[in-house]
Amino acid sequence: MEPRQAKKSGKAAGKGRMFTRFRNANILLFTLAFCILAGVMAFAFEGIVTKTSAEYAGRYASSSAGAFAARIDKEISLMSKAAHSPAVTEWLADESDGAKKARAYAELAGVVGELYSFNLYVGSESSLNEYRVETDYNADRIEPVAVLNADNPQDGWYFECVSSDGDYILSIDIDHIMRRKRVWLDYKVLRDGVILGVICTGLEFSHVVGELFSHYESNFLRGLIIGANGAIHMDSARMDDRDFLYSLTESTVEDEFSDPKILSAVRSYMEGNGPAEVRLSSGPYRRMTITPIAGSGWAVVILSGSSSLFDISVFIPLTVTVLVLLLAFALFTSTANYRLFFRPLGYLDRSLAEMKENNIELIYGLDRDDELGHLSQTIRDLFTKANVDALTGIYNRRFMENNLEHIMEALSRSGGMLGILMIDIDFFKKYNDAYGHEQGDVCLRSVAGAVAAAAGRSGDFAARYGGEEFVVALPNTDENGACVIAGKLLEGVRGLNIPHPDNASAPCVTVSVGVTTGKVAYMQTWEDYVQRADEALYASKQSGRNRYTYKAF
Repeated sequence: MEPRQAKKSGKAAGKGRMFTRFRNANILLFTLAFCILAGVMAFAFEGIVTKTSAEYAGRYASSSAGAFAARIDKEISLMSKAAHSPAVTEWLADESDGAKKARAYAELAGVVGELYSFNLYVGSESSLNEYRVETDYNADRIEPVAVLNADNPQDGWYFECVSSDGDYILSIDIDHIMRRKRVWLDYKVLRDGVILGVICTGLEFSHVVGELFSHYESNFLRGLIIGANGAIHMDSARMDDRDFLYSLTESTVEDEFSDPKILSAVRSYMEGNGPAEVRLSSGPYRRMTITPIAGSGWAVVILSGSSSLFDISVFIPLTVTVLVLLLAFALFTSTANYRLFFRPLGYLDRSLAEMKENNIELIYGLDRDDELGHLSQTIRDLFTKANVDALTGIYNRRFMENNLEHIMEALSRSGGMLGILMIDIDFFKKYNDAYGHEQGDVCLRSVAGAVAAAAGRSGDFAARYGGEEFVVALPNTDENGACVIAGKLLEGVRGLNIPHPDNASAPCVTVSVGVTTGKVAYMQTWEDYVQRADEALYASKQSGRNRYTYKAF
């Protein structure tokens, strides 16, 4: 049987000096490359981010304004649909008709379900009654909630809308019932140019603008929503729940800022000059962008940071991350090279060192289809010629003698047990006489395979002692263990079922086994153990063969 393919031992081959030098050089080169790259990036980024920051601020302002306008446009579209609904116009034209009222309420309740709001209000021009519409209502209890009064400031929404020139009015005010800031949309209901009433809804201000500025936590950025009169409706610097609740009065741009360029740009916008972009020379900000919100009369204002929208310090975490990634990559490539090249070389070096001492039967790399595999196979072939019996494929006597010397030396230091089995094929001369030497060689190979199979543990080995005799060495094995293996060996040979009519002990080929075990001492030799096992083998033959006999050393 040929020596089995090498397996990686539990102890990995040490990382030698070649790998250490390779790894250190790899890390040094990557670190040097990073330092050069970081210097070039720092020089380039300063100019790039300064140039692009203005564009980014303008785009973000436009995006925020567009998102705000989209929210408002959807509400306007829904309210326009409701204001032009035949059911609504017919009801407000004939308010006393209960059936028309029910139909109008049902349609308006459906509109409420699509709005960002939870309700809407309806004011009738003919009666000045105010109605409240919600998604869940009882058609039998549709009654006015109040009567509109031009002298009541809280009813101003109705009268301002009626007297306005447009179809609707947008405003930001407090919902005094809900105590929350809302974007109010008041829409006229007309029929043939005659005002029949006004429908009104209030969007949660937090729903409309919260998403636009929720990420403005940087010291370098500030976002505002201002009205046509310069009032600040939203300020990311004060982005908390109170801004949505109790702000009954609003500050203006003049209250918040003293920079004349900021004030001049806002005044220019309020005078109808449209969007603006201003470079600032003082204060915490260096750039301001004003972008109108379509259809509302309001604008988004973006103030960007101390040096640029992307201050160079923002890139410090990125720089550190790149350094860590480069070092990680260097370690990864070093590890990959270690696994691909240096570790296999270490395994091969270790197996060769141990093979030199005839301490193992396995050589690393035999299954590899590369240069290392070819080298391992060449070494294996040389090792096989020197240590393996050419006929049977198991170890020869030379290997047995050399290896037993090392085993005895190791066991004498540890005080371990050694077991030796001497095996002889029963009546093998008669087998050769009956079947010929060629068939005798076949028989020898088959029995050698069964003998080698008995030496199945790591450290055990089987060798051809000479002729039809074999030896099995069992380091760290006591009497019980050695006898168990001897019994399995006998069964294994009998299980081959090789016919042998001239065998007096059985109709097939069998073996006789001598077993000895003992605690290895310093002055003992392997010859002593083999001789004692040979004595036990002789006893097995004398007792009828096809059995094992144990004799303690």
